[in-house]
Amino acid sequence: MPKASAKPKVRSKAIARVDKKILITGGTGFLGTHIVQQFLDAGEKNLRVMASSVPEWMKDAGIEPLQGSVTNRDTLARACTNVSAIFHLAGKVSRDNEDAAAMNKVHLEGTRLLCEAAKEAGVTTMLLASSSGTIAVSETEEMFDETFPQPVDLLTRWAYYASKYYQERTALENFDGDGRRLVILNPSLLLGPGDERLSSTKPVLDFLAGKIPYSPGGGLSFVDARDAATAFVTALDKGQHQQKYLLGAANMTFKEFFGRLERLSGVSAPRLHVPKALAMTGSTIVNSVFKNWDKPSPIQPNEVEQAECFWYFDSSKAATELGFSPRDPQETLQDTLQYLREHFLGLGVFK
Repeated sequence: MPKASAKPKVRSKAIARVDKKILITGGTGFLGTHIVQQFLDAGEKNLRVMASSVPEWMKDAGIEPLQGSVTNRDTLARACTNVSAIFHLAGKVSRDNEDAAAMNKVHLEGTRLLCEAAKEAGVTTMLLASSSGTIAVSETEEMFDETFPQPVDLLTRWAYYASKYYQERTALENFDGDGRRLVILNPSLLLGPGDERLSSTKPVLDFLAGKIPYSPGGGLSFVDARDAATAFVTALDKGQHQQKYLLGAANMTFKEFFGRLERLSGVSAPRLHVPKALAMTGSTIVNSVFKNWDKPSPIQPNEVEQAECFWYFDSSKAATELGFSPRDPQETLQDTLQYLREHFLGLGVFK
């Protein structure tokens, strides 16, 4: 794991792209918003953001909005017109395997259609946002890097990670040749401020609300969304074709992670530890009961199983090739807590 250092900064000069646009699909999400902001801070003017809706502040900043989905061929044809590079961030996140079809439609079909439209329009560069979970996950406490074989048998138990794994393969197979460059970035759990949809920071909010009943036996990796965004922007120039880059700042057991949150927030960490077999059985029963009641279950067996695994890895490759240098994890956790307190729990919640 790279040593923590001062907050990384995007180069102040604009990235020259003549009149060509940089297309950012899913540019209004947690990671996408930080990437857009860093481009704006660097003076980049030629940005096109494709999403279901684009906020007014982006339009006011001069960004060209394009409303639509990556599953629509006609929309993609317009999106890729006069574009030099694509940041493909659009996706669907769900821990429920019943959402497999919806995730595959976005991650597989959408990526294939985007690659076809990009090639037709003469786009030469694509950066794909994947997940560290397509490389670094194990039932034992291991440390992975990009040279390890992907743990297909394990990750395909979960529809989300399976869809991301096959999304990578789709992009590799469909965006190659004729001077094209595909770079895949694999961030871990994204934390930090600005997660308006709680797509990534919901576990921290659940911790603050006392909704986590026990401490799982596995371990996680996380990275500040701002630092991940910096790596994506840097990869536009420095990322190598068909290479993957793991982006993480800290590897911790869930016990250590909750302990840090407790010290920073004043909210007690869960003290209960449940054996994996019992946790899995209990979550399956609870999920079944709630399904019979036709109500959403508070516990998903997939989430329980994932929390018993270890998601550790080394980001040395990104540090060497992209200059990736994440901030102190303590700062990330503090900023995450502060953002959630102000926007979701109300001021004074820790008093």
